[in-house]
Amino acid sequence: MQILEQPKVPAPSNTLAGDSSGWRGRFNLLRWFSLGSFLIIAGVALALGYISTRFVVEESIERDSMLTAQFVQAIGDAEIRHASITPKRTMGEMLDPRQDHAYPDVTPEARAASRTEFLDHVDHLPDLLLATVYAQDRTVVWSTNPELIGVRIEDDEELDESFEMKELVSTSYHEIDEERPEQRLLREPEYLFIENYIPMFNADKSKVIAMVEIYKEPADLVERIQRGFKAIWFATLLGGAAIYLALFWIVRRAAKLLESQQKQLIANETFVALGEMSSAVAHSLRNPLANIRSSAEMAQEIASQSAQKNIGDIINQVDRMSRWVRELLVSLRPVNDDYEAVDLMLAIDDTLSAFDALIRRSNVEVRFTPQVCPPVVSQQVLLTQILNSLFANALEAMPKGGELSIQVESPRPGHVRMTLSDTGKGMTKQQQQMVFKPFFTTKQGGLGVGLALVKRIMERFEGSVELTSQEQEGTRVSLNFKVATGGEYGAQHSAGRG
Repeated sequence: MQILEQPKVPAPSNTLAGDSSGWRGRFNLLRWFSLGSFLIIAGVALALGYISTRFVVEESIERDSMLTAQFVQAIGDAEIRHASITPKRTMGEMLDPRQDHAYPDVTPEARAASRTEFLDHVDHLPDLLLATVYAQDRTVVWSTNPELIGVRIEDDEELDESFEMKELVSTSYHEIDEERPEQRLLREPEYLFIENYIPMFNADKSKVIAMVEIYKEPADLVERIQRGFKAIWFATLLGGAAIYLALFWIVRRAAKLLESQQKQLIANETFVALGEMSSAVAHSLRNPLANIRSSAEMAQEIASQSAQKNIGDIINQVDRMSRWVRELLVSLRPVNDDYEAVDLMLAIDDTLSAFDALIRRSNVEVRFTPQVCPPVVSQQVLLTQILNSLFANALEAMPKGGELSIQVESPRPGHVRMTLSDTGKGMTKQQQQMVFKPFFTTKQGGLGVGLALVKRIMERFEGSVELTSQEQEGTRVSLNFKVATGGEYGAQHSAGRG
C-alpha cells in the first residue's frame, strides 16, 4: 500500500502550562508530580516517623520512670512498717543521718534499720548505673558511688524543680554531662540512660524533705524501643511508598489521558480548519472541473484519432481531481454516531464487484472464501468507503500484478477481524509510523487521507485497525470489528433511520 507525504505546516501550540507563546515548552505533569509528590510524601513520612519515635521513647521512659518511682516509694512505706515505726513518719524523714535525733518518737536504731534496708533495696535495683539520696539542703547523704557522699549539689535546676514541684522528673540522655558532678556513673551506658528524681515526702505529703535520684539503663526497654523504631520506620517507609506509587499510577494515567485528549483536540482543530479549507476548494474547483470535462467530451466527439488519447487523458485527470475533492470532503465530514448492524461479507462482495475491472486489468489474483459471519458494528456507507480505500491502496501497490488475500475470522467472542493482505512493494518502518496521520502518503500525487479516515471510522465504531508491512514483501491491514447484538444496535439503527 502507498500513502501521502505530510505537508510541512506549523504545529499547533501544545502547552499545558498556559504559555501561549509556546517557547517555554510543554508542561510535563508526570515529571513535576513525581518530584513534588516525592518531596512532600518523604517530608510528611519523615516527620511522622520522627514524631512517632519520639512519642514511643518519651512514653516508654515516662512509664518506666513512673514504675520505678512507685516501686521505690512502696519500698519506703514497707520498710517503715517492717521497722515498727509509727505511721506518722515516712521514709523521707529517715534518710538523713544528720537528723537521727530530730524525731523523739523514733529510736535511732529503728531509723537506721529502716534506712539501711531501704537503701539496700535501692542499691539492688535492676539496670542501675547510679543511685543518690539528697537531703533537703541538696547534700548527698547516700550514694552507690562513695565519692559523692557529703557533696552538696548547687545550681542544678532539675533537682531544684523536683523539690519544688513535688512530682517526678525524668530525662533521657545519650551522653554523660561532664559539667554535672553528680553524674559519676559506676559504668558507661551502652545506649542511653534514664535519670529519675523520686521525691520523698513528709507525713502529710505537704513537703519534699528528701530526693532519691536513680540513673539506670533498662536493657529490656532499650531493646523494645529499638524494635519499635524499626517497626515505625518500616511502616512509615512502606506506607509512604504505597501512597506515592498509588498517586503516581493515578497521575500517570491522567497524564496519558490528557495527552490523548490533547492530541485529539489538535486533530479535531486540524480537521475543522481543513474542513473549512476543503469547502472553499470544492466550491472553487467543482464548476471549473465540470466545464473542463464537458468541453473535453465535446472535443472528443469531433477530434481526430491522434488527439483522442490526449483528450482522454484530460478527462481522466479531471475525474481524478474530482475524486480528490470528494475524498477530502468525506474525510473531514463529522462521523455520525448512529451504529448499524452491517453484513461484512456482503460489503466485501460489493467492493470486489466494484473493483472487478481494475483487478483484471492489474493482473491481480484474489483469494477470498465467503463464510458465515455475524453482523458487525458500523455504517453501510462508511464501511464501503473503508473497503474501497483499502482495496484501492492494495491494487495501486501491485501495478505489475500480485495476490490479494482476504481473510475473516473471530479472534475472540464478540469480535470479528478482517485481514487484507497484498504482495506489493510494502513500506519502511518509518512510513508505518506515519501511515495513519492525515495527509501523509507515498503515492505520487496522492491525497493521504484514506488510512487516516479508516482509523477514525473504526475507532468511532469501537473497533481498531492494525497495519504491518515489509519492504518488497507486501502489506497486511487488519480491521477489528465489534459484533453487533440485536437489542443494543437494533434500537440505535432504528433511531438513526428515524
